[in-house]
Amino acid sequence: MLTIWILVFIVAIIALIKGADWLLDSAEKIGFALGLSSFIVGVIIVGLGTSFPELISSIAAVIEGATDIPAANAIGSNIANILLVVGLAAIVGRRLIVTKNLIDLDLPLLAVTTGIFLVVAWDKTINLTEAIILLATYLIYFIYTIKEADYNDDNIEPSDIIPPIIEAPKKSNKITIKDIVFLILGLLSLIFGAKFLIDAVIAISAILNIATGVIALAAVAFGTSLPEVIVSIKAAMNKKYEVALGNIFGSNIFNILVVVGIPGLFKTLTLDTQTFSLGIPMLIASTILFVISGISKHIHIWEGLLYVLLYALFIAKIFALI
Repeated sequence: MLTIWILVFIVAIIALIKGADWLLDSAEKIGFALGLSSFIVGVIIVGLGTSFPELISSIAAVIEGATDIPAANAIGSNIANILLVVGLAAIVGRRLIVTKNLIDLDLPLLAVTTGIFLVVAWDKTINLTEAIILLATYLIYFIYTIKEADYNDDNIEPSDIIPPIIEAPKKSNKITIKDIVFLILGLLSLIFGAKFLIDAVIAISAILNIATGVIALAAVAFGTSLPEVIVSIKAAMNKKYEVALGNIFGSNIFNILVVVGIPGLFKTLTLDTQTFSLGIPMLIASTILFVISGISKHIHIWEGLLYVLLYALFIAKIFALI
């Protein structure tokens, strides 16, 4: 029975990622066809698109009554994004250059939003009021980001912003049936993938007699972070360092504010013991490490190796392998 549920888990992760990819591709083309700017298409549609698996799976978890999954998923995803994704990108690209724009704007915003999340989650619960605070914080961040980009929006090319998951499309004046079909397929894949993912997590946790939050902190977080892995590694290979790192900043801020905030509107969320005692300290440590690396303006290959090693130790600690 365990083997069957593990297979369901893997297939559900694939459905989530593929669904996000289809949704991303079609939404991007539809956005250009509707005349949306390169910034809106690149940063909003594509940037948020890589976090759809985390969001949809967390909403599905709350519907299923697994209130400890959303926070564990967001915390685990942020740790994976920093230690695993940035680490692999630095190894593949041999080094990552942190631009002045990221240092001046994104690093402080990541630090501040992570701090707000830690204050909210410190009592191991996130209630309706706190969920609204998280979402309001994201709204302020979102508006500020758009205003910062307004002045140079006309000079931005789609290929400069859109992460290289897919080729940046040429602007089109019409929306095709294919775009609509894949938009619907993407949404359906996300919905059903999320449902079966959470069903699998609940079943596996019952069979192994471990908290669902533990699986979310490790396996779900890793699986739903795969889009970020693809984006950042391809960007690093193409030496698009701002895309490789900007993708992580945007995704991490979205995770702790929206992936936690939206499910928190429906039910009070909880943090299980493992998430609080291991996930929270590792989130703090990895964020501080990321900020320090960013201030130094370079993330070298040896730092990337250190990041990946720390992530391996984190996973081993979760499952009491060490």
